[in-house]
Amino acid sequence: MSNEAATATTAAEPAAETEALPHGLGVSLPHADARAKTEGTFPYAADLWAEGLLWAAVLRSPHAHARIVSVDTGHAREMPGVRAVITHEDVPGTPRHGRGTPDRPVFASEVVRHHGEPIAAVAADHPDTARMAAAAIIVEYEVLDPVTDPEQAFEAEPLHPDGNLIRHIPLHHGDPEAAGEIVVEGLYRIGRQDPAPIGAEAGLAVPRPDGGVELYLASTDPHADRNTAAACYALSPDRVKIVVTGVPGATADREDQGFQLPLGLLALRTGCPVKLTATREESFLGHVHRHPTLLRYRHHADAEGKLVKVEAQVLLDAGAYADTSAEALAAAVSFACGPYVVPNAFIEGWAVRTNNPPSGHVRGEGAMQVCAAYEAQMDKLAKKLGLDPAELRLRNVLATGDVLPIGQTVTCPAPVAELLQAVRDFPLPALPKDTPEEEWLLPGGPEGAGEPDAVRRGVGYGLGMVHMLGAEGADEVSTATVKVHDGVATVLCAAVETGQGFTTLARQIVQETLGIEEVHVAPVDTDQPPAGGGCRGRHTWVSGGAVERAAKMVRTQLLQPLAHKFGMSTELLQITDGKITSYDGVLSTTVTEAMDGKELWATAQCRPHPTEPLNAAGQGDAFVGLAFCAIRAVVDVDIELGSVRVVELAVAQDVGRILNPTQLAARIEAGVTQGVGIALTENLRTPRGLIRHPDLTGYALPTALDAPDIQIVKLVEERDVVAPFGAKSVSAIPVVTAPAAIASAVRAATGRPVNRLPIRPQAAVVTDR
Repeated sequence: MSNEAATATTAAEPAAETEALPHGLGVSLPHADARAKTEGTFPYAADLWAEGLLWAAVLRSPHAHARIVSVDTGHAREMPGVRAVITHEDVPGTPRHGRGTPDRPVFASEVVRHHGEPIAAVAADHPDTARMAAAAIIVEYEVLDPVTDPEQAFEAEPLHPDGNLIRHIPLHHGDPEAAGEIVVEGLYRIGRQDPAPIGAEAGLAVPRPDGGVELYLASTDPHADRNTAAACYALSPDRVKIVVTGVPGATADREDQGFQLPLGLLALRTGCPVKLTATREESFLGHVHRHPTLLRYRHHADAEGKLVKVEAQVLLDAGAYADTSAEALAAAVSFACGPYVVPNAFIEGWAVRTNNPPSGHVRGEGAMQVCAAYEAQMDKLAKKLGLDPAELRLRNVLATGDVLPIGQTVTCPAPVAELLQAVRDFPLPALPKDTPEEEWLLPGGPEGAGEPDAVRRGVGYGLGMVHMLGAEGADEVSTATVKVHDGVATVLCAAVETGQGFTTLARQIVQETLGIEEVHVAPVDTDQPPAGGGCRGRHTWVSGGAVERAAKMVRTQLLQPLAHKFGMSTELLQITDGKITSYDGVLSTTVTEAMDGKELWATAQCRPHPTEPLNAAGQGDAFVGLAFCAIRAVVDVDIELGSVRVVELAVAQDVGRILNPTQLAARIEAGVTQGVGIALTENLRTPRGLIRHPDLTGYALPTALDAPDIQIVKLVEERDVVAPFGAKSVSAIPVVTAPAAIASAVRAATGRPVNRLPIRPQAAVVTDR
């Protein structure tokens, strides 16, 4: 490893904990890096530096769709301080990349397919010089009409050599002739949400003496990124190393690979370390967003409110490239009926390319969009039948043993009725007082509302479901090593800490299994065996499972000599608070004494049971596990101005097992708040494919003042027997459910249909009161 790389590695390592803390599973153990992050001393990629550092800048397309006539880099190359300018001609290996489908060029060569697509990159001795050089590159475009309506993509000329249709899933379940006495229909639209990652997207590339390169990135899937980079650079994977720096939060793919790849190319070209720190505008232009979705629904029910059939069409706008759109579509189609028993379902799903910004993995993809639509349909059914919305849902909820529309039997705990009853029965919040001192409680904040008598309160419900781990035959596997020496344990696992708390969980697992208080989790790089990406609760299940198995193997190594000495099996020995005792009290010693200066270690893998792809009729055992959530939303709506205030969100969730109470509550509250943004404020506007206001001024994220009172009223701990520890994913499902619940509450307050997210003010205005 080079000296420069060593400097960066040291900077990225979190400080070790020195204070004695409560430990083990079920305890609210704080994050090891919590203090450093709170004090602002935690090092992120944007903080890294190396000797002889150059700075990079990327030239991006100002058009959504255009033919590239010529690219003139001459002026940029002649600028003082510029060390390299690269285009598609300088990519020595595979010129395409992509998370799911590798269909995106590193640099556009003949055609630009979306606003912000990379054209060229520059390395210079100063960041301002790099930016000016990028701006000095002259690109002649022939501007083309963009295809921005996904419905037009079916008839439009192919935007990509692979065509406009990425995937089509026809789901057929039951009797197509079945019909109900009551029928309701709806057309729904979900907007484009940006993941808006906290902190700058940044990276550092350092060339190696062997002709390879080291990349220091906030990667959430380092081995996949390493393999993509190696193919792009025409190098073997062992000559490309990714070191994961501090990740400042991730609710989606943390960084665009098109941002990462030019770094290594420039470092290899110049022989110098190269750093790139993206502006917020570049982040908006480069990384993927939530799929905008168009949904058409028809629900059939009998006179008692029991669902008979659901018909739906789901159209995902993938943007210019496929990315993970095929996976998102599978989730959308599979969960299009929600956590309800539906004997007959006929769903058509499509994901198509357009000239809009690329869409990809964002927490709860696919499931969030359909949840908003099917819950709107349940509200319509309840209104038409004259039933309480919660009661209608209770008559149809899914339970363990029921069959999903994809034909898969629900074998995991599915306490949907219990969750819904918990939020329904939770006391409602008090009404705001009609006094000047309490005006801030009204929609819009101080002086933001009209007359208090224009405010209406609404109560609504949302039931959501998500899958955990990958789906449709994805090989989910993770490897971990646990080492113990001198009373200190070390965990080596390539599971990236993205804010979900894996490093804390790994420490707790080892503490619980080995009774050792001091546990360190090593920094992540690609010299370690792969652990996969950090999404859908993977690391809690798969990587946590690998850590547990490795720790148990070390435990056996530790206890076997003692068991043999005293003539008993290791099952008769237990480790508690650093002490080893036998069932009969004959043996009592400490872990440190039993170690006797030895170093013990073990490596283990965790691989959940396999799944299968959906077949031609949308049928198959596609998912390893499912998680469920119920939310009751209470909102106040100014029906003259259309402003909405979320008063309270009551949450009941199926968690399997609580491993860290404080961490779990924080994940649920964060997911709910993200859902508030989807429901009310977050909409990345792209007229004619151009991102309007790509900054946090034009894109309205919810702030602390927008966060409602969140009441976690019930956490159902019914362990999933196939999951390590029995725990379930907790962060995605509130994101999926909260927008649907808020929209339901606005419908209850206004009587308006509310068929679009985010909810626009005009959708909440009542003119005929």
